[in-house]
Amino acid sequence: MVLASQFNSFSQPFIVMTAMPLAGIGGVFLLWITGHTLNIYSMIGLILLLGLVSKNSILLIDLTNQLRQKGYGIDEALLEACPRRMRPILMTSATVILALLPAALGTGAGSDTNAPLAVAVIGGMLSSTLLTLIVMPVVYSLWQGWLERRQLKKAASETNPELPIAVGE
Repeated sequence: MVLASQFNSFSQPFIVMTAMPLAGIGGVFLLWITGHTLNIYSMIGLILLLGLVSKNSILLIDLTNQLRQKGYGIDEALLEACPRRMRPILMTSATVILALLPAALGTGAGSDTNAPLAVAVIGGMLSSTLLTLIVMPVVYSLWQGWLERRQLKKAASETNPELPIAVGE
């Protein structure tokens, strides 16, 4: 509900949430590669990961919406927003990954609890960073394009109800 009020849309929070499952897959995949189990600590790491991933998606979607309000088309807004938000997204992801690297590689006391949490977050951040910068614009473009075609079709049917409509073909 908070995202819906921020974006003034009920559909755009779902675009933000598309990054979450694949980030979770990245976290679980790195746990599997490193030989760690899916335990309570790694699950806490996955929950932490959901907040970090949604923040990156919100950064990109919010700037794209601001550009759309200024009159940019869908593709123009995405082509402008992605390069402008790439540095903040990469810096945030790199900071989180580098901060958790000692915990993931540690062999001292408590490493058996810290390592799964850190590995889950690192794996998810690696996969979600790529997802946010590549897949998120595609999902946004497809969804918003579909919504615009639907609105044009509805507006055309209200003005001339007798005429057949061929919008988007």
